[in-house]
Amino acid sequence: MAKPNKKLPSKSIDILCRQCKAVLFKYKKGGKGALLKCFKERITLDNTHTPCQCPNCETVFARDVLVNGTPAFKIIGNKAFAK
Repeated sequence: MAKPNKKLPSKSIDILCRQCKAVLFKYKKGGKGALLKCFKERITLDNTHTPCQCPNCETVFARDVLVNGTPAFKIIGNKAFAK
């Protein structure tokens, strides 16, 4: 896997908690594939108080990982979705 491009994509999406539908992030997503990971440098608005945990229902929705040396959140299957 390659590192993300330095130029941010123009498309911005909301990432929501699957359980309570709270907005977790505003994210600049490139491509049309499924949401698997969120690179931290592409998050424009972070509504979480503790990393990888929903502020409303306190569900852990992601893991903190390094993808080819770039910090990212890896979404745990079906815990968050993009809108």
